[in-house]
Formats: sequence, C-alpha cells, structure tokens
Amino acid sequence: MTLSCERLGSLLVILGFFVLWEAACLAFAISPLVLPRPSAIVAVLVTRWPALMPHAVQTLYTTLVGFALGVSLGVAIGMVIGSSRFAYKVAFPLLVGFSSIPKVAVVPILVLWFGAGTVPAIITAMIISIFPVVVNVATGLATTEPELEDVLRTWKASRTDILFNVGLPRTMPYLFASLKVAVTLAFVGTVIAETVASNKGIGNMMLIASSNFNVPLVFAGLFILAGLGVALYAVFSLVEKRITGWANRKTEFAMG
Repeated sequence: MTLSCERLGSLLVILGFFVLWEAACLAFAISPLVLPRPSAIVAVLVTRWPALMPHAVQTLYTTLVGFALGVSLGVAIGMVIGSSRFAYKVAFPLLVGFSSIPKVAVVPILVLWFGAGTVPAIITAMIISIFPVVVNVATGLATTEPELEDVLRTWKASRTDILFNVGLPRTMPYLFASLKVAVTLAFVGTVIAETVASNKGIGNMMLIASSNFNVPLVFAGLFILAGLGVALYAVFSLVEKRITGWANRKTEFAMG
C-alpha cells in the first residue's frame, strides 16, 4: 500500500511538472523557438517516431557497448587498486587526473585515431563510465571487515580466495551504486561524441535540429535520452534489489 502511494505521488509530481510547463508557455506566450510546450514535443515524438527510432537505437547500442567495456575495465582496475596500497598510491592520482579532463576535448583526438563514426562514441562512453566504478569497487574492497579476512586466513585461504569469497561480495552494493551513476554518464559521453563525430544517433539528430531551429525536435531528443536513462537506471535498481537485498538495512531514503 505504501509503495503504491509512493508511485502515485511520483507520477502526480511528474504530471504536475509538465502541466505547469504547458500552462506557463501558454500564459506567457513563450515562443516555441525558446521553449516549446510539452504537448508540441509529444506531437513531434509521435509523428516523427519512425525517423527517430533508428537514432535512439544507435545511441542505446553505443551507450551499452561503451558502458559494458567501461564497467569491465573499471571493475578490474578497482580490484587492483582496492587490493594493493602500492597500486592505490601509484595509479589513483593518474586516474583522477585523466577523469578530470573534459571528455569533449578527448573526442577530436579519438576522431583522429579512429575516424568519425561509432567507435569514438563507444570509447567516450567507456572512458566516462570507468571512474565511478573504479572508485566504488576500490572503496568496497578497502572497507571490507578485517575480521572476515582473518577468519578465512585461519582456514589457510589464499589472497585470491579472500578476494573472491569476501571482498567482491561485500563490494556488490558499492558496485551497483556506481553502475546507476555510470550508465547515466555513459549517455552523456555518447551524445557528446555523436554531436562531434557521428552522422547517426540522438546527439547528431539534435545538432542538426538545432541548426535548423527545430527546437521541439531538439527537446524530443532530450525526452528520448531521459527516457532511456530512467529505464536503464530502473533496470539496475531492480537487479540491485535482487542481488544485494541483504545489504539494505534502512530503506526510508534508499535510492532506487
């Protein structure tokens, strides 16, 4: 009953936001070139969906591939950094410095190396996904209770046994928290690359639409990106509850 009320309240807040948006555009006679009404954006989504769907599929494909690669590398690097103090001191500053570089500045270099197309977008999504995963995995391993490790050591467990039987399972809540952040960042990386180095995808479509002053179509692209991001976030939240439900001791303010 409480969960149904929460979902109903969330739905009413979302609907209220769009109703206020629509009313403000009508009341203040805001030009569609400045801020189109939600009804106009929905109309564009409906009427032009056959043309928009290939762009949405391309962006989703690019994001998921880059995200998967970024998570794989992030978990591997996080395991190394979280398991070794020496690796942490050596590699972490370099990783922080690299992640601080604006990704829009990296895309032209990727275009020079790999040419325009899907590859730079995949690599950009991968790069932007790595850092949250590394930080959370390393944090999860570093905060594993020493008592659990001591128990396994008394049974003559190796360092690898401790990592896979204690460290990684205890890291799962941190990992899924990073996945929900990384998947939204992956969309950012994909769209950045698509606006610079691609002839297909939501980013490219929005760039062309803005150059033609088709603002409702630009906002339609934003709606698609928001919908894809929310959908993937919800998927990871569901998987997180199935796998790491044991870690949720307080749910009043739990995200997801």
